[in-house]
Amino acid sequence: MATLIRSKLSNKLSNAATAVSNKSQAKVSGMFAKMGFQAATDEEGLGFVACDDLDYDHRQGMQMDILTSDEMGGEGSGDGGALEGDSHYQRDGTGPPRSASKDGGPTNELTEARPKITAWEAGWNVTNAIQGMFVLGLPYAILHGGYLGLFLIIFAAVVCCYTGKILIACLYEEDEDGQLVRVRDSYVDIANACCAPRFPSLGGHIVNVAQIIELVMTCILYVVVSGNLMYNSFPDMPISQKSWAIIATAALLPCAFLKNLKAVSKFSLLCTMAHFVINVLVIAYCLSRARDWAWDKVKFYIDVKKFPISIGIIVFSYTSQIFLPSLEGNMYKPSEFHCMMNWTHIAACILKGLFALVAYLTWADETKEVITDNLPPTIRAVVNIFLVAKALLSYPLPFFAAVEVLEKSFFNDGARAYFPDCYGGDGRLKSWGLSLRCILVVFTLLMAIYVPHFALLMGLTGSLTGAGLCFLLPSLFHLKLLWRKLLWHQVFFDVAIFVIGGICSVSGFIHSVEGLVEAFKYNIEE
Repeated sequence: MATLIRSKLSNKLSNAATAVSNKSQAKVSGMFAKMGFQAATDEEGLGFVACDDLDYDHRQGMQMDILTSDEMGGEGSGDGGALEGDSHYQRDGTGPPRSASKDGGPTNELTEARPKITAWEAGWNVTNAIQGMFVLGLPYAILHGGYLGLFLIIFAAVVCCYTGKILIACLYEEDEDGQLVRVRDSYVDIANACCAPRFPSLGGHIVNVAQIIELVMTCILYVVVSGNLMYNSFPDMPISQKSWAIIATAALLPCAFLKNLKAVSKFSLLCTMAHFVINVLVIAYCLSRARDWAWDKVKFYIDVKKFPISIGIIVFSYTSQIFLPSLEGNMYKPSEFHCMMNWTHIAACILKGLFALVAYLTWADETKEVITDNLPPTIRAVVNIFLVAKALLSYPLPFFAAVEVLEKSFFNDGARAYFPDCYGGDGRLKSWGLSLRCILVVFTLLMAIYVPHFALLMGLTGSLTGAGLCFLLPSLFHLKLLWRKLLWHQVFFDVAIFVIGGICSVSGFIHSVEGLVEAFKYNIEE
């Protein structure tokens, strides 16, 4: 009897301690998830809470199984009803189903509380990702690729639309009744599933590294484009492009102090509308010079040395796969996801193709890396100032996403963390954690100073991470997880995309690195 009483007291104390621990973990996880960008907001925080709940139940189930077996073997017919209230933690399926979370609320309420979006709202998120300010580099891609560059804009749209769909297909598996059930929640989950059981976390690490590189490179591009635009807007001022980049970074340093993106997100819609107006102004100016268009300059030829860089530029302008799983999971009707992907990528293909072609026809061989630099000085200054404002306001989004991935991978991964937690017990960021954020901002500045080439950096990012996340990994994961259910033409498409994506990625990466090394040496000599 004494043994039974001790086991019950131990169980109650363990339950209470574990509940407090998991509740704090859930709050911290939700806080980190809310610092995401695009669609990654409250729903991921709730997802982390749900995962903590499942982990809590699993560990409690192990404890209850051990206690029950001890009691059955020790006391025989002890007071079996005393543990009835905790019987739902048993993993053998004999207890009643779990109907409440640790906080006392029903689990289904947790699921229903997730914010849902319509197909139009999801399409708006995808459009923001694939039709941002980096389309300003597409005319430069036409300069080195001619009609083949236009074809590549169409081809990249088709492939990215397809790989987005097959990536979402990897989130689902059929149950015993043949119904599709969502068993994974993110790109990382898919990658880990493909590498299991030998290397269950290798795929997630690869995706996280690619994501960090792409996000940090995006931040660098924002600094580069800010310095470039300001320098070309005011060429008579005694301020170099590097100095403009330093001024822009000084304005971005407060990003290290922000706890969330709530204040910045208020400007996102305004920035998007402003960018749309700028694109319309550029196209309107180009149309006003339609009589002088140089159709003879657009040929079926490629610059062997620079066209691979153009491939990276085009691919980078379509990258959205990294947040598609979260977006699809948030839709009221996930069945509308395919339709949403179709019309967003068709619209992007048409608008990007027209913008790139019209701009190139207007300036032909004089087309610059950032097309607004070709505008007359009076118009250029106004347009570029708006673009700089958009770049500076857009910087915190990829910056916080990169910070979140780094903190979660190295500082906030429980016992598996490589370094101590950068947050104190009260949830405040420690001073050294703040210093690391400032170092990240300064790193983006140094890269922008020593390699101030928008097209080269964009091509490198597109070739390295863009092609990997949009072409290589989705097709590889699709073949690995669903190859038994694929038709022959689907297998052919996946293999073709993997091969073509690999060739484009390698060639673009090599040429981009060569260009960056030359540019870096030139800046060091100066």
